[in-house]
Amino acid sequence: MKILVSNDDGYRAPGILALRQSLAGLAELTVVAPERNHSGASNALTLEHPLRVTEVEERSYFVTGTPTDCVHLAMSGLFDFEHDMVVSGINNGENLGDDVLYSGTVAAAIEGRFLGLPTVALSLRRPEHGEMDYAAAAQVARLIVQRLLEHPLDRNMILNVNIPHRPYGELRGFVTTRLGHRHRAERAVKAMDPRGRVVYWVGAAGEGQDDGEGTDFHAVANGFVSVTPLQVDLTRYAALETVRDWLEGLG
Repeated sequence: MKILVSNDDGYRAPGILALRQSLAGLAELTVVAPERNHSGASNALTLEHPLRVTEVEERSYFVTGTPTDCVHLAMSGLFDFEHDMVVSGINNGENLGDDVLYSGTVAAAIEGRFLGLPTVALSLRRPEHGEMDYAAAAQVARLIVQRLLEHPLDRNMILNVNIPHRPYGELRGFVTTRLGHRHRAERAVKAMDPRGRVVYWVGAAGEGQDDGEGTDFHAVANGFVSVTPLQVDLTRYAALETVRDWLEGLG
């Protein structure tokens, strides 16, 4: 059994180091992660310039590209062997609701799904105060991956796992959730660079709007590990008939 480990925070991020350590012994691990932080990269694939791959240590590499580049390369020619699963994370910060559309952590898992493998994305909620502690999230990661190895799910499914920031003994359990929804993001922040030129910072993500019971927002806020099954097919099937009628008579 071979597991590909990746992330969007970069190959030196504490989360991916904790993840690799937590999965040791479950399978043969290979780490292929971005050279630097690519949070918010979504499913971006580098097409206009070549990518460089550097081996940092045995079975651990960084790529001068996005999380999607990392997984794509790892599964499409970088190695002379095939992987059996992709595990992405542990992300510095939650990926709830709309976040999955922007998240490089989730994108790495999605790329694994595109290429036919079972995949998991793991994210740890930031604490209100103090430093990130990945110990509990690492334990959760091992349990989730071990369960998936022993009891495989449909390969078309991507598991998006979000973990509260608290000691493992204080987690209230695992729950299956749906994606919630955020309020509109805060306004962009206008600033000046050192040369007096106007620059803008993207505003902070909005708070939860659809965050009631059953959502990933609600689960994590109440101390539960949220496990949301995702799919790649974005078709809104319930609207097919409506759009078909709307198009009638055109052309």
